[in-house]
Amino acid sequence: MLKHIAIAGNIGSGKTTLAGKLGKHYGWQVLYESVDNNPYLRDFYEDMKRWAFHLQIYFLNSRFKQVNDIQQAARPTVQDRTIYEDAYIFAANLYKSGHINERDYQSYLDIFHSMVGFVKAPDLLIYLKADIPKLVEQIQKRGRDYENAIRLDYLKNLNEHYENWIAQYKAGKLLIIDVNPLDFVNNTEDFSFIVNKIDLEVNSLFG
Repeated sequence: MLKHIAIAGNIGSGKTTLAGKLGKHYGWQVLYESVDNNPYLRDFYEDMKRWAFHLQIYFLNSRFKQVNDIQQAARPTVQDRTIYEDAYIFAANLYKSGHINERDYQSYLDIFHSMVGFVKAPDLLIYLKADIPKLVEQIQKRGRDYENAIRLDYLKNLNEHYENWIAQYKAGKLLIIDVNPLDFVNNTEDFSFIVNKIDLEVNSLFG
């Protein structure tokens, strides 16, 4: 039985919007990333070095709770971002950029590895591939004031981490969708294109 569909992608790639549309289309439960009620996000964008570790621990715990909820849910769930991205993309990037020190990063990884041993990979991981201009356009369009501080090099570094992670992803079924030419919000043909791709993957899993 199909249980867990996850959407991965950089900030501004359209994960949250797509999760909502897929939930409505298929009748799936939707679990969104904890953004609006996240107590660290605004502070993080103003001072990454000070708040990076706190933010990542918050996201990691939130995502772990979501995964447990998904496994116990009665119907399929589409998840906005995965627990893997927390560690392999965001925490790794913050460590590499010097915003998380060695001691805190190792503590973070210890917690992540303890958690991930209890985590079942998504039945289907959908990766939304987007270039920097597309990401910037989407970020500006949604108009979250605290995201105005996001630097281009930060987005670029995240994209590099995403490409490396996706190239090595072997935990389950993977569907890569290049969203650069798509507008699945305003163009029904673009959304249908994505749905058709998902149907093919799901049918191959459970057909």
